[in-house]
Amino acid sequence: MHATKIARTVGPWPVFALVATAQFMVVLDTAIINVALPVIKRELDFGDSTIQWVVTAYVLAFGGFLLLGGRIADLLGRRRTLIAGMAAFTLVSFLIGVNSSVPLLIVLRGLQGLAAALMSPAALSTVLLLFPDGHHRARALGYWSMVATGGAAVGLLLGGVLTQYAGWRWNFFINVPVGLTVLALVPRLVPDHRPERAGRRGLPDAPGAVLVTAGLMAGVLAFSQASEWGWTDWRTLCGFAACAILLAAFVLNEGRADEPLVDLGIFKIRNVAGANGTMAAVFAGNLGMFFLLTLYLQDVEHYTAVRTGLAFLPFPVVLGLTSTRMAGLVRRFGFRPFLILGPALVVAGMLWVSHLPVHGSYLVHVLPGLLVMPLGYGMSFAPMYAAATAGVPARWAGVTSGLIATSQQAGGALGLAVISGVAATVTSSLSHDGLPQSLTSGYNTAMAISAAITAVAALLAVLVIRTPRRPDTPPAAVPTRPRDTAVSE
Repeated sequence: MHATKIARTVGPWPVFALVATAQFMVVLDTAIINVALPVIKRELDFGDSTIQWVVTAYVLAFGGFLLLGGRIADLLGRRRTLIAGMAAFTLVSFLIGVNSSVPLLIVLRGLQGLAAALMSPAALSTVLLLFPDGHHRARALGYWSMVATGGAAVGLLLGGVLTQYAGWRWNFFINVPVGLTVLALVPRLVPDHRPERAGRRGLPDAPGAVLVTAGLMAGVLAFSQASEWGWTDWRTLCGFAACAILLAAFVLNEGRADEPLVDLGIFKIRNVAGANGTMAAVFAGNLGMFFLLTLYLQDVEHYTAVRTGLAFLPFPVVLGLTSTRMAGLVRRFGFRPFLILGPALVVAGMLWVSHLPVHGSYLVHVLPGLLVMPLGYGMSFAPMYAAATAGVPARWAGVTSGLIATSQQAGGALGLAVISGVAATVTSSLSHDGLPQSLTSGYNTAMAISAAITAVAALLAVLVIRTPRRPDTPPAAVPTRPRDTAVSE
């Protein structure tokens, strides 16, 4: 009770800043390690086919368990879930920093992603409840989207500086003081959410969490290894089949579970379904884009870690300038136009950098794409969050937050696997020696695939997303339970 009074005294924005810091750490760790991968590969003697799992293990566990994290936040309390996730995230970050084992590093990265899956939906659902009205929520979601996407770009710059001047382990050690600070402040500032079913304990729908995570893992494994095994090899085909079967079993499980990770009725809200599909497509191309450009700059152009980070600096600047202005634009024009225009601009930027030459010019071949893509992302993310959460019943606040974040991370994991697999396949078909021209051809082809995947987001926005009805127009029926209250746009 004391924590709730303090939170009301300081106002919602300091609480927003605190939970946004937690989200920033989560997103930062998706990207901060990218610049350090060549150093980690050399120091720990990673193989070419296993190094991507330093990124994939984190993203996969994060995306696979986000729905479980959202349900835990709803049923056991958002503040409690946020504290548990932050404590685990901080501890695992320290353990990664002192580790020197290749298999253990991948396992710890998976555990770090699991901890992040507790933090992220608890943080976002707290924001949704702090800002219940349209104007302030749109503004908050604009800043949130800047944190969620800008963290990836800032991570590349920070990762470059830390890797070159302090060593790659400080990419993880840096989480420790930040995590301890957040842990000290959360009990004092974040309101103590009391779930309606306070008597329920234990993990809700653990089988569902296992099925969806195993299904995603099978799909990512099949895509990432296809270049080595062959796309028609029995192991690749078995991976795809296992992915389809496990995800189908997950859907069946959700229809029968007493406390499902996802109440399937939520997809009857058209914009929720459309926004999640759009988010998955956009982020599938986003994570692959960062991965490919990082490899191009370091492996082909021979940039240092710091220079690589500086090369991405325009990205968060443009993203921040765009995202912070979206609240007023969304309020005036609605979110649908920006969910069409934003991905279209991202596609244009990706197509520009899909023609990279060996020994290209940064100003001519890279920078224009890094100016256009964040403009599109900045237009897209706040409207996607708004579309995915507008008009959703309060009992779904946590799971809706987990669902949109799951679409983001699961889309990123699968997209990274597809895109890196395509790049490796093209490169190996042209040369087995990893020559610069072969590498560049692989990156260009994969970037074109990233653009095609992102284009699906614009198509979904055209076909599925609809402008909300005016207040004087009766809304479409939404399945509710007794005593539900809606979270307003």
